Amino acid sequence: MAKRLRSSELCADCSAQDPCWASINRGILICDECCSVHRSLGRHISQVRHLKHTPWPPTLLQMVETLYNNGANSIWEHSLLDPASVMSGRRKANPQDKVHPNKAEFIRAKYQMLAFVHRLPCREDDSVTAKDLSKQLHSSVRTGNLETCLRLLSLGAQANFFHPEKGNTPLHVAAKAGQTLQAELLAVYGADPGTQDSNGKTPVDYARQGGHHELAERLVEIQYELTDRLAFYLCGRKPEHKNGQHFVIPQMADRRLLDLSELAKAAKKKLQSLSNHLFEELAMDVYDEVDRRETDAVWLATQNHSTLVTETTVVPFLPVNPEYSSTRNQGRQKLARFNAHEFATLVIDILSDAKRRQQGNPVSGSKENVELILKSISNQHSSESQDNDQPDYDSVASDEDTDLETNAAKSNRQKSLDSDLSDGPVTAQEYMQVKNALVASEVKIQQLMKVNINLSDELRVMQKKASKLEKQSSVSESDYDNPTAPLELEETGSGRKGRQRSIIWQGEGSIPEDTDTAPSSSLPSTEDVIRKTEQITKNIQELLRAAQENKHDSYIPCSERIHVAVTEMAALFPKKPKSELVRTSLRLLTSSAYRLQSECKKTLPVETCPTTDIQLVTQQVIQCAYDIAKAAKQLVTITTKENNN
Repeated sequence: MAKRLRSSELCADCSAQDPCWASINRGILICDECCSVHRSLGRHISQVRHLKHTPWPPTLLQMVETLYNNGANSIWEHSLLDPASVMSGRRKANPQDKVHPNKAEFIRAKYQMLAFVHRLPCREDDSVTAKDLSKQLHSSVRTGNLETCLRLLSLGAQANFFHPEKGNTPLHVAAKAGQTLQAELLAVYGADPGTQDSNGKTPVDYARQGGHHELAERLVEIQYELTDRLAFYLCGRKPEHKNGQHFVIPQMADRRLLDLSELAKAAKKKLQSLSNHLFEELAMDVYDEVDRRETDAVWLATQNHSTLVTETTVVPFLPVNPEYSSTRNQGRQKLARFNAHEFATLVIDILSDAKRRQQGNPVSGSKENVELILKSISNQHSSESQDNDQPDYDSVASDEDTDLETNAAKSNRQKSLDSDLSDGPVTAQEYMQVKNALVASEVKIQQLMKVNINLSDELRVMQKKASKLEKQSSVSESDYDNPTAPLELEETGSGRKGRQRSIIWQGEGSIPEDTDTAPSSSLPSTEDVIRKTEQITKNIQELLRAAQENKHDSYIPCSERIHVAVTEMAALFPKKPKSELVRTSLRLLTSSAYRLQSECKKTLPVETCPTTDIQLVTQQVIQCAYDIAKAAKQLVTITTKENNN
């Protein structure tokens, strides 16, 4: 890792001291509170990484340091440096400002709207402007002036611009000149190390030819960054690119940890039949989801005890990227529904197929297999899709907002099944729909776990869901209070694999409700709930530190302390709360604590567990801890609102 940043740094957005996060593509450092807003914007706006608790390629950290120290923040706050801005009342946020709305509005204006960047004079032909900027970038990357290149990129210069006269891209120029930090910056903005110039050479070739061997090795790593990140997420290992090994395909020692249902096999076949373009889109979406999950884990491990009752929060699913279609955005958000085992299966499938595609190995008879499998599962798919069609996530701007779409909606739904059996290519979204059938039972729970960044907005959403749930109380009760679920897990035979996902969240550790007891609307004091929440959070932090330090023998005692704290918190509430929101949050809290204990027990004895097994268990442990924290925060929010009314 490169040298640690100086201790005198300030947050680029609010000037708070000692920022511990970086926004890689913006070249800045930010504090916890501002980072929570950056994360909610999405990686297409800001790519955040913790300075201490996330592994860094040394030259990437050095690139961020250099940009920060050379005033990259002035690019994003150009007009605020004008004295006229002070006169007009425009100012940046300060550490004392509230996250919402003050800091959030400023950060969105600064990075999403680019409200303060230097504007070029308006020209009729924007493409000419972009071409001119890209040519300037092409010339600038041979020097060490990173800020100039970031400014050009912020104005619209293209990192993959192919110079018609020179016959190469900016990355070719940077590699030939040995400009490692310029290469890092270009790669962050999408430059492809595998692009060939007019002579058929790649940037890697030029780096080696110029004797810049470390840069050449780093460019190879960048070329395989997506698959390397997916492999490291599962098994903690990366391939040895120096030795010609470019892929690591994790092999689960216990095959039962993999999703081997017929729907999973069908999904894998559909994955193999995707075009290269659609496969790349899906792989990039899964990469973003891995980043979200890993950053959430770091977030939980680094927050203080009162974080759950502040305005900062985790990001429950991938934010909307307006450059993507509404269907792709919805598919990306549904990735958050996968539990650790299901997500691991998807990641392994992607890694395996990425290797197959690079080696040029064909899939024999894949189209026929897909059609046969789709015919066999179409009835189940169509029935379960009724639950998946609910607008559970962020509103997504449609790319077909026309009257024709409204009038033809019914016929399009009818055609959707026919398109699965057509001769056309299988889309990434169709693959996601088949895969989502595996986790249909988690949908309703995940609906209730949506967390908006603005707490007042969150309360309004929860109140709307409350009225909806009350109308469907009989359905909700049967879904979440199945007292036979644990027995079914033990007693079912060959059907166990197929039914495990539909019952694993039901009944386990949930609060038994006495049907003879009248519903109670009384709630505990906010102070008591906050005190118990802080106790839970403290224990969760201890568990996550153990996970980070690979102290697997600490999992069980940590989980037991969490279970005790959860039980004490649940005891504060009446046996049968009148509020459906309270009941649902309590069920999530206690069932997650139950599952956490079960997962932690899998670490014994440690010496008999392969590394890949432990890694997968650790991911599940982190997910359980995450769910407990969210449920506790929901209960604090509800009691605070109700007690203040």
